[in-house]
Amino acid sequence: MGRMLLRPVRDTADDARAVQAVTAAAFAPSHALTDGGTAPVEWTAERLVRFERRVRHLARTDPGGCWLAEEPDTGPVGVALAGRREGLWALSLLAVVPTAQGKGVGTTLLARALDHGRGCLRGMICGSRHPVAARLYRRAGFTLHPTMRLRGVVDPARLDPPDGAVHDGTERHRDLLDSVDRGVRGGAHGPDHAELLRHHKLLVTDDLAGSGYAYVSGGKVELLAATSRRLASRLLTAALLYVPQGEPALVKDLTADQQWALDVGFAAGLDVAGGGYLCLRGMRPPAPYVPSDSYL
Repeated sequence: MGRMLLRPVRDTADDARAVQAVTAAAFAPSHALTDGGTAPVEWTAERLVRFERRVRHLARTDPGGCWLAEEPDTGPVGVALAGRREGLWALSLLAVVPTAQGKGVGTTLLARALDHGRGCLRGMICGSRHPVAARLYRRAGFTLHPTMRLRGVVDPARLDPPDGAVHDGTERHRDLLDSVDRGVRGGAHGPDHAELLRHHKLLVTDDLAGSGYAYVSGGKVELLAATSRRLASRLLTAALLYVPQGEPALVKDLTADQQWALDVGFAAGLDVAGGGYLCLRGMRPPAPYVPSDSYL
């Protein structure tokens, strides 16, 4: 690795741009998998704004989990962003520019990010199909659970209406959201909900049978958690019906435990394909749950 140095990611626009430049280089079309693994990223203006907010949010809440690898002559060559929420550690991003890959940069960054989760009983990573990433996470002690993704244009006529009330959520539902998180994944998202609410529609269901929530933006279901499969199906149905007509829908990182999601997706006319891996340590795949690859 030569003279590579590690330093914390700061809550600044400059550092957010540095993280974005590393990420764009690492996942550029010429280096990304296009067969269902790490898809090339289209850096629209909206995506850039969301990405900067995500980087700065994690730099504020988890300075010990956010690291840049730099070389004096070339600048930033790698980044890791990780957060800890109660007893759960989660990796939000690990990226290394192509010229620095194979030199131990990713291993070093992951080790530093994992130090931030020391004492956490559980760990979670939404990993791609890239073989190097899979090998790295397995060597770090994570169990790899193959995932699927649903994609396609929703046919509303094929979907039965939700079997119960689903309404718009707001910041006032934070206690409900955190309670569901603790029951499903063993740790609340806490401050992450404020960021998710900035860019996503929040749908909430809460009745005598239990409760749950889902975030959706455009065609992507960003995050979903519920206390039962029935409520999860209700929320996913509502989320898919919320997708703008004709816009492709996307539901990612579904493990084999999420058959309820496949049933809803197939009913809506979506196709299923292989994804990457949900990498877990100290826990089984949370269900019913659809993780966010940014906030898990």
